[in-house]
Amino acid sequence: MRISYNKLWKILIDKGLKKQDLQKMAGMSAATMAKLGKGDNVTTDVLLKIASVLNCKVEEYLETIDD
Repeated sequence: MRISYNKLWKILIDKGLKKQDLQKMAGMSAATMAKLGKGDNVTTDVLLKIASVLNCKVEEYLETIDD
């Protein structure tokens, strides 16, 4: 099982935002953005910050996918 952030990227497109915009809005490092881009694990603090700045719930942009 793995994590997919594809819904997050779609939300950004729908809102007219770039990944760099999200990085600045949520106060994330470039390394954290790289982890998101690769579908790697990030802390729950990061997930909550993203949800807060995008005004959504974590489950709206994160999903698990069976391998």
